[in-house]
Amino acid sequence: MTQTSSSTEPSPSGVLGFIERIGKAIPDPVIIFMSLLALSFVLTAFIGGLTFETPGTDGGAVVHTIKDMTDAEHVRWMFDNALLKNWLGFGGGVLGVILIVMLGVGVAEHSGLLTAVIKKLGTRLSDRFLAPAVVFLGIMSSIATDAGYLVLVPLAGLLYAGLGKNPLIGMAAAFAGVSAGFSANLIPATPVDVIIGLNAQVFAESQGVPFETADGRTLTPATMHYYFIFVSTFALAGLGAWVTQRFVAPRLEKMDYQLPEGMDLSDFSVTPAESRGLKAAFWGLLVALGLVAALALGPLAPYVDESGRTVTPYLNNVILLIALVFTVVGVAFGTATGQFRSLKDVVQAMVKQMNTMGYILVLTFFCYNFLGLLGYSGLGTYVTYLGASFLEALGLQEFPILLIIGFIFTTALINLFVGGLTSKWMLLGPIFVPMLYQVNPQMTPDLVAAAYRVADSSTNIITPMMSYAGVILAFMRKYKPDLSFGDMIAMMVPYSVVFLIAWTGLLVGFFALGIPLGF
Repeated sequence: MTQTSSSTEPSPSGVLGFIERIGKAIPDPVIIFMSLLALSFVLTAFIGGLTFETPGTDGGAVVHTIKDMTDAEHVRWMFDNALLKNWLGFGGGVLGVILIVMLGVGVAEHSGLLTAVIKKLGTRLSDRFLAPAVVFLGIMSSIATDAGYLVLVPLAGLLYAGLGKNPLIGMAAAFAGVSAGFSANLIPATPVDVIIGLNAQVFAESQGVPFETADGRTLTPATMHYYFIFVSTFALAGLGAWVTQRFVAPRLEKMDYQLPEGMDLSDFSVTPAESRGLKAAFWGLLVALGLVAALALGPLAPYVDESGRTVTPYLNNVILLIALVFTVVGVAFGTATGQFRSLKDVVQAMVKQMNTMGYILVLTFFCYNFLGLLGYSGLGTYVTYLGASFLEALGLQEFPILLIIGFIFTTALINLFVGGLTSKWMLLGPIFVPMLYQVNPQMTPDLVAAAYRVADSSTNIITPMMSYAGVILAFMRKYKPDLSFGDMIAMMVPYSVVFLIAWTGLLVGFFALGIPLGF
């Protein structure tokens, strides 16, 4: 395929130009956490010894004292705990859990399963269901993390081109589903669920906030949003299809486009090998689900421990079970297609996935050590205390819905200038999870985390700071070489606005009606 692009692409002007200039001036998140770690260390030298009181869980006052981290014993603590406790063991091994999930996802992704499923479904869709299906598949692609950006978006363009439609329509719908709907899914315990849920638990428990719902039920990190994201999947798919048909398609249908030289539209057809693989994957899925059921009813079945508390091992290990399902189905598909000819090939698929995790390792080292210092020194609790006192002074403690909406729109605005779901959650979560709970106990960790997910996902598609924005623009320029970044953002703004408003309303509805966000 040929690709034509302009080497002198003009920078966006107006608001878009302002956002891009500000965004480019913001350092990489790793550098931000390096700086915050150093800044916090120095700050404790000035305010070390400061005492303040916060409400305790029993209603009494708890006295806190900020430690001066320049003292010799505290410097020793930083070095003694930098590797094991503050990084690898942070939050009970959050990093290890994330990596294990990615192993299973890597097998399914590198076997070619996701591509084959998209192609199989795409060839069976009528025009009426085309846009809803593309947005839906984009949302579902988040189970394979970033694969949807690199696989679904170009395939959606190819699908629309094959049907004689402007490829940019399909690519816009797919981009909306993949990015704006990143936090929705029908499958529990996706990597996003794991990252958000486990860290929310750490943020809450590190400052004495119970990791429970408002009615006292203990939260399960990986599934605490499942009911909400399940409903969100269908809501966003419908909204995305409506935006596509109402706003995007009418505009783009009038736009000229070209097919890249040498493009073979038969590329979208499912090959005989992929058909065999899908059949094998179906049987593999049945085997995997049967194995999970056997474990859930057998060695991982619920039981009552010595203290009389009911323990549910299958829920506590749902992350490993999900990784097992991904692995079995991916191996079945890859073996049937010939992609995996030996266990060595499966291992290589896992290695390729781990090769993409290097940035996460670097980010979490500095981030988790920064958070460890916040907790140990008392700075995190002090920031929470100041923020909660400010919000209480505004009288917002009596209006939890306003707190939800305010937090969502604040985070959505921040997302325009700072990319990265994980890095922003690491920065905002330790502050807002305990702070909003102290302002109003109805602002439980699961509710705050859900509000963050809504805000972060909705504005991903209209910010230059999203890591795949340039990649998507390159894909689109295959069909429209003179397409600018401002053109692409203008194309995606209707999705962002509708998703943000409607999704916020859905979360408020769950809260107002007392519907559990998950289990």
